[in-house]
Amino acid sequence: MTGKKRGKQSTRPLSTVHPNAAGLDVGATFHVVAIPPDRAEESVRTFRSFTGDLHRLADWLKEVGVETIAMESTGVYWIPVFELLEERGFEVILVNARDVKNVPGRKTDVNDAQWLQQLHEHGLLRGSFRPHDRVVPLRALLRHRERLIDQAASHIQHMQKALMQMNVQLHHVVADITGVTGMKIVRAIVKGVHDPAVLAQHRDVRCKESPETIREALTGNYRPEHVFALRHALELYDFLQGKVTECDVEIEGVLRNLNSDRRPPDAPIPSVRHAAGRNEPDFDVRGALYTLLGADLSQVHGLGAYTVLRLVAECGDDMRKWPTSKHFTSWLTLAPGNKISGGRVLSSKTRRSSNRAAALLRIAAVSVGRTQTALGAFYRRLAARVGKAKAVTATARKLAVLFYNALRWGLAYSDPGVEYYERRYRQRVLHNLQQRARQLGYTLVEGTAASPAVGVS
Repeated sequence: MTGKKRGKQSTRPLSTVHPNAAGLDVGATFHVVAIPPDRAEESVRTFRSFTGDLHRLADWLKEVGVETIAMESTGVYWIPVFELLEERGFEVILVNARDVKNVPGRKTDVNDAQWLQQLHEHGLLRGSFRPHDRVVPLRALLRHRERLIDQAASHIQHMQKALMQMNVQLHHVVADITGVTGMKIVRAIVKGVHDPAVLAQHRDVRCKESPETIREALTGNYRPEHVFALRHALELYDFLQGKVTECDVEIEGVLRNLNSDRRPPDAPIPSVRHAAGRNEPDFDVRGALYTLLGADLSQVHGLGAYTVLRLVAECGDDMRKWPTSKHFTSWLTLAPGNKISGGRVLSSKTRRSSNRAAALLRIAAVSVGRTQTALGAFYRRLAARVGKAKAVTATARKLAVLFYNALRWGLAYSDPGVEYYERRYRQRVLHNLQQRARQLGYTLVEGTAASPAVGVS
């Protein structure tokens, strides 16, 4: 019995895409950098995280001819070295740690840096998205503003707790204790006014509850320790609100800088479609965005001016980073997954992500689901069929496509209405039924709707 002679398998080496590539392992106290072995006798070096050492790191990389550097996004430790190297003229890419897993059992800082350098040299790494330098300050300020608002919300809860300890049921008679009526009453309590009849006089004319009901709710046990806690919570809340106002001034300045070389569109800005929320910046956000983007994206149902501002801060104002809207929705993790093995689809779930832009679009999708629009009808039909969670994701994806098309191609948004959507949906269902009937050898015939059957007792 003779067997077929097996030939020797040829191994083709990987091609070099970035010959002047370096890998940088970022740490809290020191950074390890690896360069191609033929560039220096010591191809792996360690530098401390002090600013002077970072400059020496950049000088050494220039000396050995490095042009591009890959690093992992480790906490916030990568930000100083990333910004410094970028200012020194290097092409720096930030990669996700899950894409550069090293060989198990060989985990050291030196191995990580060398592994990054090898992968980057052969073009096997994808850089994470980071907006251009002029948008980065806007993103940082808006994220800081959100943290301030979250901290202020915690002190609102502290005020409610202090009031409950005094058995003052203010939150049961006003919609929001930080509204006009609520804040007047809280400030009066802190100043020492504890007479329910006097406190009830602060009732705003728009308050739904009667003065008698408010007076009963404000009858409580005003112990000094609880009033003291209420005063501290109020002072902290006011302090943070002042910091939010300062942040708005900085954000307005960044937008003014972004619009310094832009000309406003000739067409006047459309009328307001979404009412401003209570936590939105205290300046003309719509006007600044209209100049920056050349269109008013707040006309899209579910996307208010503040939401559009945060989306621009997270995604930038240039959509050319993503070739198509499918690439954009995939980056947002709003597109179905693609897990296939053996020719069989194992899972098509969207992967988990902490993408802030995706979270904003999901919140907008919940809001648009309550509107009498085509998007609202789409959300409600899908929610009834597959559940609200998947409906939110699908509607958020549609909003992302609208956002992308408006910025990339200048497409204007026009809502066709609920009736148009329902008519198109009915046509699709009929077309599918007719196609299925033809496959089975039948023909659909239009007829009148069958009357409901009458039961016999």
